[in-house]
Amino acid sequence: MERLVYTSLTLLVGFFSKELRMASAKGWLKAHATFYEGAMGGACGYENVFAEGFGINTAALSDALFNHGKSCGGCYQIVCDATQVPQWCKKGKRITVTATNFCPPNYNLPNDDGGWCNPPRPHFDMSQPAFETIAEYKAGIVPIFYRKVMCRRNGGLRFTINGNDYFELVFISNVGGYGDISQVWIKGSKMKKWEAMSRNWGVNWQSPSYLNGQSLSFRVQLANRKIRTAYDVAPSDWNFGQTFQTQMQF
Repeated sequence: MERLVYTSLTLLVGFFSKELRMASAKGWLKAHATFYEGAMGGACGYENVFAEGFGINTAALSDALFNHGKSCGGCYQIVCDATQVPQWCKKGKRITVTATNFCPPNYNLPNDDGGWCNPPRPHFDMSQPAFETIAEYKAGIVPIFYRKVMCRRNGGLRFTINGNDYFELVFISNVGGYGDISQVWIKGSKMKKWEAMSRNWGVNWQSPSYLNGQSLSFRVQLANRKIRTAYDVAPSDWNFGQTFQTQMQF
């Protein structure tokens, strides 16, 4: 009986050590994860994560990771750290989530007891189904390893034009590759040069120009500096509130 227990413990420790070596070798970083109920809306601008194709694989990022909305749309692979909480982790399970929301800090609570999203703590507040993919519901919070990965999207980039005259607010979605956008340019068919847009919030970018009656082209740069250009995305008779799908993808 003692030999059986010893053998089981040896195998268990061996598995956890393997997981730890895997995380260290492949550039994984340490953080913690909790979960929340519901997945609509959020600080990135995605009103319906299911319509956007994210499904349940979403997470809100703490202040240290959210970076004032610059991380919106980025994808992260997450695995529960079984070396610390083997009783809560689901063996061999990992999940890739998209950053769709912000987990605000709560300075009334300490960082290690409720203020999980307080700076400088890296933290993922995952959708409940996503959390339960890697850990037991009863855990509530678990230590994790995470790493930035490429996003896989079906179809091309989408541009939704909101706002009004002299204030085009363009919502950019379905971004593959590195996922998070660092810069956007816009060019009307009557413009000679590309105009740099500014981030309004999340994945919403704004232009102060009067672009009515012009076909619109967009140039998008991701955080890894890759750039794609989509010409004549919106025809000259576009209207506010319309969404235009492209064939362009990263």
